[in-house]
Amino acid sequence: MSGRLTKIDPRLVLGILFMCGSGVLFPVMNGIAKTLGAEYNSMQVSWARAFGHVVFLLIAFLPRHGIALLRTRRPGTQLLRSALLFASNLCFFFAITFIPIAQAASISQTAPLIVALLAWPLLGERTTKLRVALLTLGFVGVLIVIRPGSAVFHWASLFVVASATCYALYQMLTRRISTIDSPATSAFYSSVVGAFLMLAVLPLVWRTPASPLHLLYFCSMGVLGGLGHFCVAKAMQLAPVSIVSPFQYFQLIGSVLVGYVAFADLPDGLTWLGAGIIVGSGVLMGLSQARR
Repeated sequence: MSGRLTKIDPRLVLGILFMCGSGVLFPVMNGIAKTLGAEYNSMQVSWARAFGHVVFLLIAFLPRHGIALLRTRRPGTQLLRSALLFASNLCFFFAITFIPIAQAASISQTAPLIVALLAWPLLGERTTKLRVALLTLGFVGVLIVIRPGSAVFHWASLFVVASATCYALYQMLTRRISTIDSPATSAFYSSVVGAFLMLAVLPLVWRTPASPLHLLYFCSMGVLGGLGHFCVAKAMQLAPVSIVSPFQYFQLIGSVLVGYVAFADLPDGLTWLGAGIIVGSGVLMGLSQARR
């Protein structure tokens, strides 16, 4: 009987743990972004997250990797990744100034489903009827959370959908580049577009931090984001994207906790139902891929 047991690949387990680690870091960063978004322009908040990310990774990895940290064999792909991540963050940070973090996090969990949807044309992974059914179920869950046409619908929810789409494309490119550039290099380049492109428009929206605490918040976003995306890049390097992506749902638990502790927000029953459908379809998607 024991001879029939399949040995678990330690790289797969480590990849899952890295993805779960990002699920802890990102909700805290989003809570800080929501706090700052109440007083500062979302473009300034997004720039601080991107610029702090670049500075933090230079300090953390440049002494160890040297100039090799900046070397990439696919500069175009890395810059496109960076642009997609900046667009994703900008849409998300803008949206959470209007809607609760937990609701936004629920909608954003469609990213792994979008990854699965795009895995065939972009990564060459074959699709099945089960995957199509699970994708459909997942997007039904999104409709339950958003509830278009109802009194609880908020137009900012659509920005979270756009954010999830950009992030899914970012993940696909991260997977494609993971065998070419190191995770440290990919983590560094993931925010260079937001860090430097926004310098052109930053003077139009800039507001000096009103307190040392706000300055600390601005600085901490880059650290949290940098560590989070390093975890994502490392996870994609260690394990197949279709397996580790569903573990991003760990972010939902952290988002509910952050929303409740920091803003006294709790999801209503239908939001929990929709989130459960999204998570369930994503987990089943991952299990089906692992079995294959």
